[in-house]
Amino acid sequence: MNPISNFWNHPRTSAARLLIAVITIAGVLSQQGLTLGAAGSGTLVTLVRAIATALLRLLARDPASESRSEPSSTGGTVKLGVWALIALLLPMPFTTGCSGVTVAQGIMNWTPALQSAVATVDSTASLLAPADAPIFTAATVGFDAASNLLVAQAKAYLANPTASVLSQLQSQLMTFQQQVNAALLQAVKITNSVSQQHALACIQGVATIVTAIFALVQSISSKIAMSRMAAQSTIKLAAVRPYLDENMTVSIVAGHYGEPVALARIQVEQTESIEAQAGI
Repeated sequence: MNPISNFWNHPRTSAARLLIAVITIAGVLSQQGLTLGAAGSGTLVTLVRAIATALLRLLARDPASESRSEPSSTGGTVKLGVWALIALLLPMPFTTGCSGVTVAQGIMNWTPALQSAVATVDSTASLLAPADAPIFTAATVGFDAASNLLVAQAKAYLANPTASVLSQLQSQLMTFQQQVNAALLQAVKITNSVSQQHALACIQGVATIVTAIFALVQSISSKIAMSRMAAQSTIKLAAVRPYLDENMTVSIVAGHYGEPVALARIQVEQTESIEAQAGI
């Protein structure tokens, strides 16, 4: 079909595709460290991406039919829903371009959930079979201290968003993640199936939040920082993934951000992909 006539007959669809292309290209440029110059307190690439995302969201929310020539309103509604979903996916909390203050505040927003998950871990030993409780306690003994340090580092970065404080936050995050991963592998050694299920579930609650925090931190981390974080990761995601309940992870993320499960699932998959590519 002639591209000019196609754009004329379906302007909203064509405009949406163009905006998606702009956002995708900007995202790739950001990941490669290409900024195309400064723009205010950010970069030109970030500015272009933000504008294109905002326009796409407005386009998705426009209740008007795409074209009077549409065979039915159902088709237009479906397309509108697709663009709305795409618009939601693009500026999600796991994308690049976030500011340090935004990331630190995002971590602080996870703090109540993290503290609750760690408290659940602390009370779980009493629910396990007597022979299994010592294994679980030994595996999770450092969770309280590690979570408190992570929150303290986030507060410090929120108050003073410098490279040195960010480095400390990154280091503490990876330290905690490794403790959680090690705990998951230890919990698998519990032979009582009921105890093992309890143990894995409560540890995964902590693991999910730590992964969500990682998603925030990586969005403002340089390639060098990501390499440094990967070097701290001796227990990789691939080693613990078989013991994780994906539906549970997705449910926690969806509940925290107040978003559809389908969107949360894509976010989780994207974060896991980033971790795998980084060697974490």
